[in-house]
Amino acid sequence: MKPQDIQDLKELIEFLKAYQVAEFDLDRGDVKIRLKFNQPETTTTSLGDLSRILAGAATGTSPAVSAPQPVSVAPVAAEAEAGLHIVKSPIVGTYYGSPAPGSAPFVSLGGRVEKGQVICIIEAMKLMNEIESDASGEIVKCFVSNGQPIEFGQPLFSVRLG
Repeated sequence: MKPQDIQDLKELIEFLKAYQVAEFDLDRGDVKIRLKFNQPETTTTSLGDLSRILAGAATGTSPAVSAPQPVSVAPVAAEAEAGLHIVKSPIVGTYYGSPAPGSAPFVSLGGRVEKGQVICIIEAMKLMNEIESDASGEIVKCFVSNGQPIEFGQPLFSVRLG
């Protein structure tokens, strides 16, 4: 890769990071790039690893990159014990936090949510399913990122009841 290509790739990564894109594919002739970002807790590490790889590509070396660590369920259990309500996915699919790309999210951290309010969309088998909150309160944490595949019963949000 040429230095300008590496700089362009770094700018692309920053753009994708800013807009919380979960996955990105680029195929231009002999250049094929696939980027897949982890949840917000591990995104910094993944991007740091990618930066080391790009730096190594510029110098012709190949640095060792450790495999991503699995996400622990313990923090979710600790939050449930701390009096926070955990909103879980009722279905398997792909999580989307806004009604359309580029539009405002359904809910935001620190924002208030009411029982029955739409908080996200989960795409399953090409159907967009609006997921409603099962509790009223303040959104404290979002456990998933936009475009992320999710499982049945996987935590989506923690809500401080009230």
